[in-house]
Amino acid sequence: MRIFDTHAHYDSGSFNADRDAVLSALPEAGVELVVNPGCDVPSSQAAVALAEQYPHVYAAVGIHPEDCAGCTDTDFDAIRALCAHEKVVAIGEIGLDYYWPENPPRDFQKEVFRRQIELALELDLPVIIHDREAHGDSLDIVREYPALRGVFHCFSGSPEMAQELLKRGWYLGFNGPITYKNARRAPEVAAVTPLDRMVVETDAPYLTPVPFRGKRNDSRYLSYVLETLAAWKGVTPEEMANITLENGKRLYGLE
Repeated sequence: MRIFDTHAHYDSGSFNADRDAVLSALPEAGVELVVNPGCDVPSSQAAVALAEQYPHVYAAVGIHPEDCAGCTDTDFDAIRALCAHEKVVAIGEIGLDYYWPENPPRDFQKEVFRRQIELALELDLPVIIHDREAHGDSLDIVREYPALRGVFHCFSGSPEMAQELLKRGWYLGFNGPITYKNARRAPEVAAVTPLDRMVVETDAPYLTPVPFRGKRNDSRYLSYVLETLAAWKGVTPEEMANITLENGKRLYGLE
């Protein structure tokens, strides 16, 4: 298989003990490309550092809704500066997260989200959107920016929301949870999503697919996601890997 993991957090402390060993082993395991998104300024800087170190790793930079409390102009300036790096391919992950009650206030999350969208449009970069329990507001904000492009990472919305995003040219990210027994909505979303708008991702170290659920995730487990998605779409896992590789390259301008 030729695999593109379009979303993995190798800057996470979960990889401190063996980060180099894991990242160095990926190409031999068929993982040709990885995008590592940041969640705040330090993790965005770490993502860029990893991209500099490994030819197959690229970075995205941004401020995650869970991490935006106290965000200042200095933080936005730092993200803008990082965007000038040749291996930064997107702004992300950004968006809205209403799941945790202790998250920053919703209006502030929206403000931070919009500022980063406007930066992405200014710099002609795609965005990586995190949308957790915030489907209505996420879709409303995206509608405000018809020229915006990118991916809804770990898409968890309805098939109807998927169809609206697909009409607007968005990509949808599929990952480990599609292999879980309670994945009722994911097959319906996959059914309405054309092959040329699907990308796969791990969200490593999180969301490990069955049969390794509960263990630390990494890009080598993406074959299980590809097998599930391929079965739903009536293609072979190898075909699905090639399709999603090319989609990811198109999304991030790596063709």
